[in-house]
Amino acid sequence: MAASDDSSHYFTEFTLSEIVDMENLYKELGDQSLHKDFCQTVASTFSCSVNRNGKSSITWKQVQIWFQEKLKHQSQPKSKTLPSPPLQIHDLSNPSSYASNASNATFVGNSTFVQTRKGKASDLADLAFEAKSARDYAWYDVSSFLTYRVLRTGELEVRVRFSGFDNRHDEWVNVKTSVRERSIPVEPSECGRVNVGDLLLCFQEREDQALYCDGHVLNIKRGIHDHARCNCVFLVRYELDNTEESLGLERICRRPED
Repeated sequence: MAASDDSSHYFTEFTLSEIVDMENLYKELGDQSLHKDFCQTVASTFSCSVNRNGKSSITWKQVQIWFQEKLKHQSQPKSKTLPSPPLQIHDLSNPSSYASNASNATFVGNSTFVQTRKGKASDLADLAFEAKSARDYAWYDVSSFLTYRVLRTGELEVRVRFSGFDNRHDEWVNVKTSVRERSIPVEPSECGRVNVGDLLLCFQEREDQALYCDGHVLNIKRGIHDHARCNCVFLVRYELDNTEESLGLERICRRPED
């Protein structure tokens, strides 16, 4: 079937959980992952995920193209006379980077494999993420992961779209250092879970800006309160500028527990 002239119909944003799952599938199956039936099963699994609510469905062709690009980059011969490229880029947002023809790979059946992997995908699919911007070193909720690339050093970077911002504010961020599960607002009944030394996401207000940034708890003044209201005071030191400030519960978020 010919691709639509409107590239928006062809474009699909893979979530980070889907990228992680496809990486694991490729490591297990290699070029067997190119088989149409297998790609259809993967696409169906992703499209039925709760993480796809409000997003376009995944097609088997888009899954197959992802595996084709993965195979193509890993199959390229390494020349000793030519320098290695600085990046291996897998661009899921640019239709021109997609392969035009499907590969005819032999598939060795493993009908239960995707089902066993599905548990790992669904574990990640329920998560929401936040990412640290290189512009102001503040953390923002992630709306979607647009594409990713693997640096020559082996580090993984993703291009993120921040919630509430348009594509002019999209950024490349390091997955290891600048992407994490979204922080959780602390309810009045949960303030006892915050302890000295904990890392918190804090709302820092200044005359010229207001940012969400990391801070460590230095001291806690516990107050008597009920489940609806908390008057405890948390002294934190911001990682951003090493300043200290006393914050109320409404200005802190805790990190998810492992």
